[in-house]
Amino acid sequence: MSTIKRILVTGGAGFLGSHLCERMVEAGHDVICLDNFFTSQKSNVAHLLDKPNFELLRHDLTHPIFLEVDQIYNLACPASPGHYQYNPIKTMKTSVMGAINMLGLAKRCNARVLQASTSEVYGDPEVHPQTEDYRGSVNPIGPRACYDEGKRAAETLFMDYHRRNNVDIRIVRIFNTYGPRMHPYDGRVVSNFIRQAILGEDITIFGDGAQTRSFCYRDDLVEGIIRMMDGSEDCIGPINLGNPGEFTIRELADLVIEITGSKSKLVERPLPADDPTRRQPDITLAKKHLKWEPKVPLREGLAETIKWFHTIRLEDYRAPTPNY
Repeated sequence: MSTIKRILVTGGAGFLGSHLCERMVEAGHDVICLDNFFTSQKSNVAHLLDKPNFELLRHDLTHPIFLEVDQIYNLACPASPGHYQYNPIKTMKTSVMGAINMLGLAKRCNARVLQASTSEVYGDPEVHPQTEDYRGSVNPIGPRACYDEGKRAAETLFMDYHRRNNVDIRIVRIFNTYGPRMHPYDGRVVSNFIRQAILGEDITIFGDGAQTRSFCYRDDLVEGIIRMMDGSEDCIGPINLGNPGEFTIRELADLVIEITGSKSKLVERPLPADDPTRRQPDITLAKKHLKWEPKVPLREGLAETIKWFHTIRLEDYRAPTPNY
């Protein structure tokens, strides 16, 4: 086995973070999972608690923390509109102060640090598909700006710490990701549709359903993140990670109804402010530098996700709480 590393995963009890922790623990590394449990669940990492190489810390990333680590995966931040708009100021603080705190830690420890950025840095894109050199079309004063601009500011900080302080950084821009352990009430389209279909409720489509998204299964995405972290010295990013397969929202809804066997009907609602109409990653750089591309088809990934939704109790998942 390769050298055992001390790895910090912020947001490690979340949807993607918990799977990343799982992969690192299985690989034999010493893993510290840091989370404030705003949108995540302790149940996501409960099966790891008795592992000798796993440690769980309740901590808010807006406050500094002093640890000795070799690698930092900075995933901590509410990532769905319902969650990040709940307390937009705190969302911005998590992105900006969290980045500063993790970059400071990486500088002190001489650790490599990866920033989980987002396709939201492209805003409502005017080019399609989106390449990493596209600078985006973001509304800095809109209701989504706390997340979009927070992640853009985090990328700025990462690049400046790299240029000025020689911190070893990586930046990935994550497109829509889905799979088991999604928060069923995160307000994102896949979890909304599956929950509504299972409960036999009307499936809510915003707009006419012609807007498109690209859906990447969580196993593919986590593999891409790990390859980026462990990649060559000269590839710092940003690099897009997502599935270039483009689907309309209506196509997604029809597929969820088909797989669940639901009798749900589609109901149209007005499109939210600043909601992107098209979103599709260009993954040329990921293919070239990481030898990575998604392998799980949407139908197969949705079937696995729906299977997981049938194993949980929806009442166990909390809405955002006022102390966040």
